[in-house]
Amino acid sequence: MLEGDTVTELSEKLWGAMPDGAQIRLYTFRNAAGTETSIANYGGRVIKFKTADRDGRAADIVLGFDDLDGYLGKNPYFGALVGRYANRIGNAEFTLNGETYKLAQNNGPNALHGGLKGFDKVAWKAEQVSSPDGPALRLDYVSADGEEGYPGTLAVNVTYALTEGNELRIDYRATSDKVTVLNLTNHSYFDLAGQGTGKILDHVVTIDADRFTPVNANLIPTGELRSVARTPFDFRTPTRIGERIDQDDEQLRFGVGYDHNFALNGGGGGLRVAARAHDPTSGRTLEVLTTQPGVQFYTGNHLGESLVRGKGGAVYGFRSGFCLETQHFPDSPNRPDFPSTELKPGDEYRQTTIFRFLIDH
Repeated sequence: MLEGDTVTELSEKLWGAMPDGAQIRLYTFRNAAGTETSIANYGGRVIKFKTADRDGRAADIVLGFDDLDGYLGKNPYFGALVGRYANRIGNAEFTLNGETYKLAQNNGPNALHGGLKGFDKVAWKAEQVSSPDGPALRLDYVSADGEEGYPGTLAVNVTYALTEGNELRIDYRATSDKVTVLNLTNHSYFDLAGQGTGKILDHVVTIDADRFTPVNANLIPTGELRSVARTPFDFRTPTRIGERIDQDDEQLRFGVGYDHNFALNGGGGGLRVAARAHDPTSGRTLEVLTTQPGVQFYTGNHLGESLVRGKGGAVYGFRSGFCLETQHFPDSPNRPDFPSTELKPGDEYRQTTIFRFLIDH
């Protein structure tokens, strides 16, 4: 950077402690535009993302809680770093090299988001580091062989950085000493109008996917890659979330709305824009860039089933937040025709996801 340029700042503070005494710290980035984001080393969670609207008014646009206690209690993965396996594995089991691995059934008959104590519920080792984008937060966790039923000792590191271009960059890396399966994501819920303002049905979404993976009644992919053409799942052009969400469609009934994986055009590899969401009221736009082959679009269909009081006492009701979870496909360990989620010794898992925030004027 040129001398005199304002660079992103990163500060930290003690935020609380887990029941076992592990200290949890909150790390807050602030860039020259005044955008702020806070990450906790508890579950690698995005606790806050505060950015301006078209009139310069700042608001926090991610759902969550004001303090650590909210996250220690039962919650729908607000802001969480999810693993070992994000999304669902059917019948909570998979076979790898001829051996069957049994997982916890924590979503009906399925395994969901890493099990009873996934990566979202552990204290990660945290360290402030330098990156090409300025100061960054590196989180490390070693998942023991057999943890939550998964094979291999897995060493994971995830690095967060806030750029001067209002991008939250997340770089994921992992290695294993045994062949295993791995699928990591971030599970932030967004409301670009500002968290707690109500339903997100007027947000306009675009997803660069010609196909999606339809599911059965247990929300496990059938194995089909179905064209989005002439279905409620066609987001190839900007479409209001609420435009078709309540149509009489079997897939929407199964998901109680959108809770589906989209097979991104290009199939993973290079970093590219996978999805966009725009709030016409505030002028805020979220662009999601990823190297992953899929994105789970979830419209908060189960928020409101129990009373959840979030930041500032806001009650998070039905469809009051949406998620765009970059990922490999659900149930891939049981679907050899899906992109592989196997990680072998000597190989490195690598993926990058960027949440880029823009304003229209």
